[in-house]
Amino acid sequence: MKKLITILALSVLFAGCGNERPAAAEQETPVELVRKDGSYATVALEKETVVVKVVQNGVKNLQDFDDVEEGLAFNLEQMVSWVERACNEGGKPDFVLFNEFPLTGYSTGTRDEKLKFTLTIPGVETDRLGEAAKECDTYIIFGSYARDEEWPGHILSINTVIDRQGNVAKKFWKSRNVKRLGPEHEIPTTTVESVHTRFRERYGIEEEFPVLRTEYGNIAVSTVQLDPMVFAAFSMRGVEIMFRTSTLFSTLDVRAAAMYNNFYSAMSNITFPPDGPWAEYGGGSLIVDPKGTILVQDETNNESIIEAQIPIAEFRKNRTIPRFPMAVVAPVFEQFQQESPLDHMDIPIGELPQTREAMKELIDRNSRWLQ
Repeated sequence: MKKLITILALSVLFAGCGNERPAAAEQETPVELVRKDGSYATVALEKETVVVKVVQNGVKNLQDFDDVEEGLAFNLEQMVSWVERACNEGGKPDFVLFNEFPLTGYSTGTRDEKLKFTLTIPGVETDRLGEAAKECDTYIIFGSYARDEEWPGHILSINTVIDRQGNVAKKFWKSRNVKRLGPEHEIPTTTVESVHTRFRERYGIEEEFPVLRTEYGNIAVSTVQLDPMVFAAFSMRGVEIMFRTSTLFSTLDVRAAAMYNNFYSAMSNITFPPDGPWAEYGGGSLIVDPKGTILVQDETNNESIIEAQIPIAEFRKNRTIPRFPMAVVAPVFEQFQQESPLDHMDIPIGELPQTREAMKELIDRNSRWLQ
């Protein structure tokens, strides 16, 4: 996908705007999401320069093991070994970023089958990674499909941040899935967009685009691809380092998002077997600066660790959020109606789509553009 996809048109990427007015959004909220003077909330920095390391590695799919717990244990120890390597080679890391599925890999099957290959967060795996984070004195960031008792039957796409004390500091839900990327199927995971009203009622409006304010800078984590408006929202909320996890991505997307939003960004992609059909889409992990300049990139499909220093204190000095022309573009956005309505997956468990093809049927059935 790195070679096949490009940035979508701006109008498409404002898919969360328009005349959508779910019940939970109608009420006035005292929560200040964006400061009117262009500043943003922070906590004091502990150091002037931070070190970001990105792990690029292959993963064994849980589906390939006779026992799921055996597979999780194997992949977990692989992750821990990568953390130990990151801590003992090169500069001491402040953040260690992994890809979208370092613990589970990506397994195929129906919804019911794939639910067996998900994590609970926190859990045994995050406890073990917490030990590694504490020992290395670093943040560990990774993605995974997850399950949650509060959302029975749903497969969640979660990015987890473990702090230096070994605790789960934040769980970032995926904001939304890209739509109409292929003609025959759609991504069936649950996102903020697809259960929007209930998500807001349960977690609050701030959690739709949350920012983790750390002693090393304001960070957020996302698996969203090709959706600049999502990253614009994060930047308006005060993100300084945008961490991204992936299984296939566009280098151009990462660079453009950083440049448009004036933040540093890092992307971790999985690697694939060199003799397999997906080999050309593996690797390519990179770290970029706010001008979209690549600071470091592994352009190969090989397993590796890349690192870059971010002068966070100097970057923060006199910085404001981006100067988006919201008043100018508002008349257009107010008339735009996104194809898929919010809450399209807030349906009974038995009606949740079992496959990507069934997800496409659900999207088609709810489409405002096909009716």
